[in-house]
Amino acid sequence: MEDSERPRSRRPRRRGRTALLIATAAVLGVVGGTCTGYLIQADRSPTPLPPLSQATLAQAKGPAPEPLPAAQDRKVRTDGDLRKLLLSKPRGAKSPEWLEGSVGWVDVAAYAGYFEHPADAFRALAEDEFRRAAVTGWETSDRTRVEIRLIQYRQEERTAAAAHAKGAQNYLDEEGGTRSWPVPGTEEGRAYVRTRPSTKAGYLPLYSAEAHAWRGDIAVEMWVYSSSPVPKATIMDLAERQMERL
Repeated sequence: MEDSERPRSRRPRRRGRTALLIATAAVLGVVGGTCTGYLIQADRSPTPLPPLSQATLAQAKGPAPEPLPAAQDRKVRTDGDLRKLLLSKPRGAKSPEWLEGSVGWVDVAAYAGYFEHPADAFRALAEDEFRRAAVTGWETSDRTRVEIRLIQYRQEERTAAAAHAKGAQNYLDEEGGTRSWPVPGTEEGRAYVRTRPSTKAGYLPLYSAEAHAWRGDIAVEMWVYSSSPVPKATIMDLAERQMERL
């Protein structure tokens, strides 16, 4: 291709002197107008503000209401010894081996150890403002084992107790193999009975049921294990009575 046929590159045009003068004059005009406005406002007297209007509030008369008694104030009970809110061991039942020597308290590290991935669980519990946990359990003569935990959160940033219970419920619903029912007197608490036992060579089939609910800043979780199918009435009775104590 000859030089005459090659496309010529276009250079950007410089701003002309006329355009620069116009732009400068516009800026000076804005500045001058602003200064003139300030001078005019400085010579004027300030405009008075309209008066504030507010309805007169009537002051209550008579003595202040009495504080709730401890029996009705849930916060008084849940801030006390959490272990006293756990269900009592039935007459004739014995403490299981895993609970022997325990004082009923579970710290965050020990509780995280219950999960499949303890390190991840520990971080999640710390973020959820884990406060403390109390545990109890028993074994009966018919080889039925019960375990109940109360997990309390500080709940300064989020309602972790509700999230705790709902997380367990979602896991069970996704896993399948269960039948579930709402626990009366709770806010979305549910009880579950597994339809099939857990089997392992050399051991009897293990049937189970569990319940997950919450009240205020406390999440409740419980399990029932037996060598025979766990009736719905068993887990429902335990769940209802435990929630009543909260």
